Amino acid sequence: MEWREFAEQMAELARHLLAQSSPQDTLDEIASSAVELIEGCEAAGVLALRKGRAVTLSSYGDMGKESDRLQGELREGPCFDAARRTDGERLFRITDMTKPQPHWPRFAPAARQLGVGSMMGFLLYTQEEDFGALNFYSSRPGVFGPESETAGWLLASHAAVALASARTVDQLEHALDTRHAIGEAMGILRERHHLSEEEAFDVLRRISQTHNVKLRDVAQTIRAKAVPES
Repeated sequence: MEWREFAEQMAELARHLLAQSSPQDTLDEIASSAVELIEGCEAAGVLALRKGRAVTLSSYGDMGKESDRLQGELREGPCFDAARRTDGERLFRITDMTKPQPHWPRFAPAARQLGVGSMMGFLLYTQEEDFGALNFYSSRPGVFGPESETAGWLLASHAAVALASARTVDQLEHALDTRHAIGEAMGILRERHHLSEEEAFDVLRRISQTHNVKLRDVAQTIRAKAVPES
């Protein structure tokens, strides 16, 4: 591997990831970049565990998507082991999946049937019982070696930073949208019922609590009803 060229590709990828318009676009770009940049990688995916439920956030290639699905259904596999480790190690590399894998008596045979010959993965984040991982797959044994591991680490590090940034931006935009919706709904209530700002907010809050509906949804309903039908 030519590391200078790879470093230039990483720098370009970092700029490209941060330019994506949404967290989903960022995830999709990460998965496709893994196949493009990691030698021998045929499929890749970002697997997340959220509140006990495994979800494939993005995938490139059917092999990766199906393997992630299996790990989620069986709750068994290298991602789950990596997330539970207490020694700080955040990666796994399985050189030859065709050999016996006693740690995963259900996952390993199913992965072999999918055509997985070797795989490698890196934790992107862990939070309580939840985690996210970037996984690489090849149909051939022996594809991922020490150089692939180093390259994967670099890609995963860029991916983790970009994903954290995208999630932060998404949360900020969501918060701003919520604030804007509530402000408009309060304005409608104040004008319609001659209320003060505090009284209008109390109305929204009471409706939210009484009907167990999020404040933002209450505000959006009031806004929608205030728009005259065309």
